[in-house]
Amino acid sequence: MAAQRITTRNARFQQWQAQLTNRNKRQRAGEFLVQGVRPVSQAVEHGWPVRALLFDESRQLTRWASGLLREVKAEKIAMAPELLAELGEKDKGVPEVVAVAEMPPDELTRIPVGPGFLGVLFDRPTSPGNIGAIVRSADSFGAHGLVVTGHAADVYDPKSVRASTGSLFALPVVRVPGQREVEAWLAAAAPEVTVVGTDERGSIDITEADLTGPVLLAVGNETTGLSTAWRERCDVLVRIPMTGSASSLNAASAASVVLYETARQRGFERRGFERRGFERRGFERRA
Repeated sequence: MAAQRITTRNARFQQWQAQLTNRNKRQRAGEFLVQGVRPVSQAVEHGWPVRALLFDESRQLTRWASGLLREVKAEKIAMAPELLAELGEKDKGVPEVVAVAEMPPDELTRIPVGPGFLGVLFDRPTSPGNIGAIVRSADSFGAHGLVVTGHAADVYDPKSVRASTGSLFALPVVRVPGQREVEAWLAAAAPEVTVVGTDERGSIDITEADLTGPVLLAVGNETTGLSTAWRERCDVLVRIPMTGSASSLNAASAASVVLYETARQRGFERRGFERRGFERRGFERRA
């Protein structure tokens, strides 16, 4: 297997290192780092373009890592273990493989819309970990896509990618500047969609809302909630019944509760059948 070797902190290494913390450099390069066995496996399984596979040149690789290097059409980089450890951001040890994946286009048409549509909108999130957690929940409960709006944390921040545990590669996630782009998309693709906002002062309990039709669930910023514009746009604002002393749930936790209730109302078996009817990856699977 022919592979380039990187044993010093050269320009390429520094570029990848900067992508761990610098959103602008990730965006300019159009790529991001994928760390961990499951996220890397999910990226490959769901057909994401992988630009490079960085591997530890000093160790005997497992069958999993050897298979990746043999089967995935990407540049292979044999890297000194201490350098790979920095890119893998592991507390202990050196990862076998870190992948460099290509960012998909931020186009709302990547999210399929149909009669059983279930989408999630996250308005101005500040925590990349919460983005990843919501991606994971949305994937788990059968959503067809996530829209991140406004000035927000980055979907491709390593914290977000890790928190999604690979679901980022199974669920279309699209970043848009604001409400205008979402409104145009809904008007063209799904005018019948009901926009359901979550709010601790919502007018009805989530269990009282009809979530069986096409729905876009709107979740607000972790501190301030939904913006005034999104609150006014929502067809209904729902609250999650709570009995403890806490006044509200973490944004990711609230989204998980609402997604679960939506899946429950639709019937898990029926929801699974409908979900298989959609193309959800946003990339064509490679041969």
